[in-house]
Amino acid sequence: MSAAQVLNLLEQLPVAEQREVFEQLRDKFEDEATPGQIAEFERRGEALARNPQSGIPWEQVRAELRERIKGR
Repeated sequence: MSAAQVLNLLEQLPVAEQREVFEQLRDKFEDEATPGQIAEFERRGEALARNPQSGIPWEQVRAELRERIKGR
């Protein structure tokens, strides 16, 4: 299963379950993230939990990243 397929499945979960997956992944990679990165992950997760409609679909994020990479 590709990362895109996994993300698509995650988007179908309720927000509370998406957050649970996020927290589990954050905990798994916590040793690799700096304290600043962890704080930012937590801030963004809390902001998304307060306002789920503020999120951007993965497809849009991916397209924007590809455009940025092309521009370099």
